Amino acid sequence: MSKLADRAEPVEVADGYRAGRTLPFRVELVRQLKRRRTMVMGGVLFALPLILLIAFQVGGDPGGNNNRVNLMDTATASGANFAAVNLFSGAGFLLVIPVALFCGDTVASEASWSSLRYLLAAPVPRARLLWSKLAVGLSLSLAALVLLPIVALVVGTAAYGWGPLQLPTGGTLPTGTAAQRLLIVVVYIMVSQLVTAALAFWLSTRTDAPLGAVGGAVFLTIIGSVLDEVTALGDWRHFLPAHWQYAWLDAVQPRLQWTDMIQGTSISVTYALVLFALAFRGFARKDVVS
Repeated sequence: MSKLADRAEPVEVADGYRAGRTLPFRVELVRQLKRRRTMVMGGVLFALPLILLIAFQVGGDPGGNNNRVNLMDTATASGANFAAVNLFSGAGFLLVIPVALFCGDTVASEASWSSLRYLLAAPVPRARLLWSKLAVGLSLSLAALVLLPIVALVVGTAAYGWGPLQLPTGGTLPTGTAAQRLLIVVVYIMVSQLVTAALAFWLSTRTDAPLGAVGGAVFLTIIGSVLDEVTALGDWRHFLPAHWQYAWLDAVQPRLQWTDMIQGTSISVTYALVLFALAFRGFARKDVVS
């Protein structure tokens, strides 16, 4: 009876302690924004439109040396086209890096600094720590994906003027419609990158090496893209998130098509939810000594 009575007694906590108020989102966000890698990544994304602008200025008309018209060939048509081309250039690899960095360098960095155990002893509940880290990582990833087209739109408008979005298949989209389509593109790219984010976050809970978590997520993402090029896999490629990474191109067509983007979203969200669940489950049982 005494053992049962002891178990029934409530656990004493300090006055004013609320588990939900530990490690607030604002505090963690400020911490991450002040880190050098955040500033460096922001600088890289800011510089990409300027680099492309210089390349087009030096190289001339992007579509002048071939008979095939694609999105890249319309880059100098307007600021909207320049922004779309920047997204097209970055979606394959460049935008994978900030997502993997911001989500993979979260828990693992604390472990490498030997500060993770002190956070948990604060005490910050493990689930609360992961939610806060994940929310900040995804927020910074989204900010990175938004920064690129905004800077590109400003740079492109200054260089090529404000105008409708010229479509590679012919025709144009009014500026208002073009802005809506570019917003759809950004949202879809973020959703498609959830798999990379989840991979990086899961690896971050499994290792004390931030480079291992970030590099592992980037490596596995590249492997997925390589496998998608293996036509011998047939319909099995439809289960690869990489197979749908450019489904957003249907948003820069005269008539908006949702079919491929819906399929790509379902694949990405499914993989991401499984990996996020594994991260929370594994970290809840992990013996934290760092």
